[in-house]
Amino acid sequence: MNIKITGSGSYIPTEIVSNNDFAQHVFLNDDGTPFPHPNDIVAEKFLEITGILERRYVTDDLQTSDIACIAAKRAIEAAKIDPETLDYIIFAHNFGDVKKDAIQGDMLPSLASKVKYNLKIKNPKCVAYDMLFGCPGWVESVIQASAFINAGMAKKCLVIGAETLSRVVDPHDRDSMIYSDGAGATIIEATDDDGGILAHESATFSYEEANYLFFGKSNNQNTDPDVRYIKMHGRKIYEFALNKVPQAMKDCLDKSGVSISNLKKILIHQANEKMDEAIISRFYKLYGQTPPDGIMPMSIHKLGNSSVATVPTLYDSLVRGQIEHQSLNKGDVIIFASVGAGMNVNAIVYQM
Repeated sequence: MNIKITGSGSYIPTEIVSNNDFAQHVFLNDDGTPFPHPNDIVAEKFLEITGILERRYVTDDLQTSDIACIAAKRAIEAAKIDPETLDYIIFAHNFGDVKKDAIQGDMLPSLASKVKYNLKIKNPKCVAYDMLFGCPGWVESVIQASAFINAGMAKKCLVIGAETLSRVVDPHDRDSMIYSDGAGATIIEATDDDGGILAHESATFSYEEANYLFFGKSNNQNTDPDVRYIKMHGRKIYEFALNKVPQAMKDCLDKSGVSISNLKKILIHQANEKMDEAIISRFYKLYGQTPPDGIMPMSIHKLGNSSVATVPTLYDSLVRGQIEHQSLNKGDVIIFASVGAGMNVNAIVYQM
């Protein structure tokens, strides 16, 4: 028995927001003082560092559970399964459903339960729950799904990563330009096919690092201090990621028994282009090598950082042949890897 992804689906929001659309924003420092550079310089430096040209936002009528359901239906259709045969629905997100202009996230009932309801699944033994694990949530949910299958507790699991970060960003914080919305879903099954999940690695570093990403007040001192937004210590996250993620990837690959020369693709959380490039470079350096061309497909340029959705939407795009000059083929060995709030890191070695 092997554990494989038998179907995937995604939802890419229709609202395109370019860097130029931030031209009229009033960006402020953490203490509320005016930002020293005009917005065209901010946008130029932002693109240079992150690689993000544009990002996608959901329309006002959609919430996180809505776009997750769309992605889930597409994954179920791709896997050609009856949704009533699902044993688990594991939904990775961080903020719940946040309505347009709302100041609270809604997680009652859980988003996984909302998806199960919207899929019209009647089977009560299909257990639905949410995963709160920062940006690595989808990868961690796949690890949990595989554990359930290995333990004989499940045969089929629906694993979703979805987020609408546009609803929780501070418009006065230049970091708001990083974040976006999206949803990706996968069916994880026990199969007789070759390949599947070969190894995994997870860790939580919270002794000093827990609050590198946090909920904080707006940079605009004149707004309600009790309304909170996603905030981060970018430099600390960058240094953390470079120190921890490459080693986690190496530990996972070594555990799998696969040679790095046989690694075809690395699907890493689309957080920041420069950071991801540095992680991959350092990972290969651990083996005394340099990364081969095309090893790291990227979607961040057009889609931004949609947290838990970046890895499954990237995977789905590759499977469907939607990324130019990139593909996944049967038998290819790939790595899924992510880093995010907590601070959490994880990796999976997977054979197509």
